[in-house]
Amino acid sequence: MRLSYFLIGLFSFLSLTAQTSKQLDRPSFTVISAPIDPVIDGEVIQDDLWKTIAPITKLTQVTPQYGAAISESTHIRLAYTNKMFYVAVVCFDQNPDKIVVSDSRRDADLNDEDSFLFIFDTYNDQQNGFLFGTNADAMQYDAQIDNEGEGNFSNNRQQGGVVGGTNINWDASWEVKTQRGEYGWSAEFAIPLKSLRFTPGENKTWGINFQRNIAKNSEIAYWASLPLGFDIKRLSMAGKMKGMSLKNPKNLKVLPYIIGQGIRDKATQPVTKSTRGDLGADIKYSLTPGLTLDLTYNTDFAQVEVDEQQVNLDRFNLFFPEKRAFFLENAGQFSVGSPGEVDLFFSRRIGIGEQGELVPIIGGGRISGKIGQTNIGLLNMVTEEVPEESIHRNNFSVARINHDFSTSRSSLGAIFVGKNELGDGNDHYNQVVAVDGKLGLGKKADITGFISKSNSPDITENDLAFQFKANYNWDGWRISTGYTQVGEGFNPEVGFLMRTAFKKPEILIFKQWRTKNLGPIFEVRPHIFYQQYTDFDNRLISNYLHVDNHWVWPSGFEIHTGINFRTQGVFTPFDLTGVTVPVGEYKHQEFQFVLQTNPNKAINFYNRSVIGGYYGGDRIQLNNRMNLRLGDKFVAAINVNYNRLKLQNGDIDALVSGTRLTYSFNPQMFLQTLIQYNNITNITSINARFGLLQTANAGLFVVLNLVRDTDWDDPLNNQVFSVKYSYQFDLL
Repeated sequence: MRLSYFLIGLFSFLSLTAQTSKQLDRPSFTVISAPIDPVIDGEVIQDDLWKTIAPITKLTQVTPQYGAAISESTHIRLAYTNKMFYVAVVCFDQNPDKIVVSDSRRDADLNDEDSFLFIFDTYNDQQNGFLFGTNADAMQYDAQIDNEGEGNFSNNRQQGGVVGGTNINWDASWEVKTQRGEYGWSAEFAIPLKSLRFTPGENKTWGINFQRNIAKNSEIAYWASLPLGFDIKRLSMAGKMKGMSLKNPKNLKVLPYIIGQGIRDKATQPVTKSTRGDLGADIKYSLTPGLTLDLTYNTDFAQVEVDEQQVNLDRFNLFFPEKRAFFLENAGQFSVGSPGEVDLFFSRRIGIGEQGELVPIIGGGRISGKIGQTNIGLLNMVTEEVPEESIHRNNFSVARINHDFSTSRSSLGAIFVGKNELGDGNDHYNQVVAVDGKLGLGKKADITGFISKSNSPDITENDLAFQFKANYNWDGWRISTGYTQVGEGFNPEVGFLMRTAFKKPEILIFKQWRTKNLGPIFEVRPHIFYQQYTDFDNRLISNYLHVDNHWVWPSGFEIHTGINFRTQGVFTPFDLTGVTVPVGEYKHQEFQFVLQTNPNKAINFYNRSVIGGYYGGDRIQLNNRMNLRLGDKFVAAINVNYNRLKLQNGDIDALVSGTRLTYSFNPQMFLQTLIQYNNITNITSINARFGLLQTANAGLFVVLNLVRDTDWDDPLNNQVFSVKYSYQFDLL
């Protein structure tokens, strides 16, 4: 604790002294109101509108040559009307035959190919924004950014979902077209203003930044230059776009759907076959340009990709991210706590039972957005009872308010989360209240934290949880320290706790250092991380010391070499996939090695190996991934995760493998298959999805889910075939 207080004081001193030092200049420009609408076809050089607008041309590298001018000319132009915002870019390339297009799937990672991205801070609050991007084949990439992208548990679309920070699963309705030529490639974006959230009025200013990636050079460059360790989501260091006169764009969308399903279950005797049909609808209405009302009835998520399988090789809860579209928009506004560890609101508790069973959602509504600099979030949902699973009808309610102080990168907020059983004789309830905040200390440091209390029947003591963290991030340095405490009686039933009843101090010291005399290695990242968990009798539950260094080549090839020191205190025997771990204190060391090849190549690999002790025995852990792309249409990802444990009371061989195959006919039509095998549960599953999109969240979806055991002499245990069609009506 004394170390934490010292570091907080150090961060404050560093940030205050930074106010007297020269900050990076923030560029700015005045955007014009377009007299005509451009033809959105990817042709920029010969377009009549774009010829009249002076381009933005100065971009600065952050990788590989920090501070150098971009190696290829880039011309960026912007304009707007009462209804649309337009962005045009010409990405000149002296070797157009070397332009890399790796993936046509919506929201695929653009960092591994030639691409162009830009971000809008529409409220100019230096914390929240909207990110858009594309590649040379007009792939659509968009995301909502909260808290400058900090706080997300994982940013991988397929498995990551959203836990605040970066909401990659947010999909707006907009258009982009590209063209290629001897000059390189160009792109035109047309973004309806009703797809954004902003404050109308005269002479408005937005934060903005641009990013170009040049794959053949492994090059990343920005318009508003950034220190090492930051990316385009660092909105407090974005440039400014001035001079906009914005009106209120009306927005009313109705999305009805119809679904038919055929279900065949051979796990029962006799075999059961059934069919069902259903319908429902979602409504979206903009109360103001910054505040949106969403209504849903008979909510269905048949088109959502299934979870990636995991094996629990510890005593604590596994985390599965949210992927359902209704809960993803503005999800960051409802995120309070410590992501992935202490989430005060976890939307997967609505409509998904504790064992993963589906619970029908009758309907509900949400109001989310911003009034001035104040974020508002209201959610109310009702789920149906499932008698065979002893699940009652429940009402879920969330109220969230958070005010941004844009001049200081600070915020202050509160949240209420409630669950109430409905129906005669059902009187169970659960409530959680919390206050959270962020204190910005200049551009370099901040202090964040929350304090929360739960309210449940028969729990009246030790029902508090809180956390504070102090962070310093500048010029490649990241220093963070924090303390988290969760009481024995803290019970967020609509949240997520990785573990209960603990006290945890932690500290991270990380340095990103560009080298000049280490031969082909251009960057090293030495760092040390420590965390400790104790119970309320001050008994050690676990501690973890990680000492590591990342060795990085300009191509993106990386090697990580680390050592882990672990101590585990077990006070009650527990079962680890069939093997009992007895009471005791276990001290072990591990060697950790990571190898990653150039992600810009058509075939690339990632391997993480951990060898060392584990609960009184030995462990070998291998996490392997291979990515393969053929042209710009077909992408394959093969994952093999293997754990070999030799413990006191038995051995465990745990294998989880998965193969994801994707073929994108075009940005609106795709075929994706996820095949998984888990030797612990003896389950093989297949999730195949065909999508033909009308808009981001509407269109035709055909989904096949197969689940069977490993006895291949038996037929399929379970089969569900779904056809779902939805259509978006833009009424305003």
